[in-house]
Amino acid sequence: MANRFLTFQHMPWEGPGIHLQRSAKKWGVQLEVIEVWRQPIPDLAPYDALIVLGGEPNVDQEEIYPFLRAEKAAIRRSIEEDRPYLGFCLGHQLLAEALGANVGDNFCRSVGFIEGQMTKEGSHHPLLRRLPQTFPLFKWHAQAILPPVPKHIEVLVTSPECLVEAISVTQRAHIVGLQFDNHAATRANVTQWLKEDSHWLSHSPSVNPSKVLTDATMLEKSAGEQFEILFGNFMALVLDLN
Repeated sequence: MANRFLTFQHMPWEGPGIHLQRSAKKWGVQLEVIEVWRQPIPDLAPYDALIVLGGEPNVDQEEIYPFLRAEKAAIRRSIEEDRPYLGFCLGHQLLAEALGANVGDNFCRSVGFIEGQMTKEGSHHPLLRRLPQTFPLFKWHAQAILPPVPKHIEVLVTSPECLVEAISVTQRAHIVGLQFDNHAATRANVTQWLKEDSHWLSHSPSVNPSKVLTDATMLEKSAGEQFEILFGNFMALVLDLN
């Protein structure tokens, strides 16, 4: 029987990226997407893992985005039940908040492709096995996890634009969050994101859309290969629990 991964989507245009869709298909995973702004969250019991995507909300904007209340409750329940978790961007931040970390304004807005660096903990973490010590990150955020992080959270990746690029729970390697959106690091996805999020991108400091798109084109193949490795590592963690 195929693995079923419940997937929370926050924006109409920011669904599972092409790299994630391809990797899920390769592993025979059913991504069952819930558009949390308009659909109720189902019982988590039938699902083998929870994936939480990025989106416009900040973690503290429950008054503006009321669906965050039910989503946060589901994430806390998933953690309590020790279900594998993979969060991207907002999904990474929601995980961190549920684990007791502080999330707020990053020291810079991070948009486009930059180099990430594994920490000592990251170099030994099974999610990042067979990945290079430095690798490209596709970034799209202005908030981040703020140090110091609680002791039960391991920081796996860092970068010049964000101190906490990836996290995991100590001795629970199957619960992870990524501040970067490498699941969508393709020319097609980036083109759509640049179009749909143009208002946010127009705010200072300026973003050069042409450079972001050029980088996406140049890095698409290697980013896709590295994401397949990462997703395969996550699948190994999921299967180990079954």
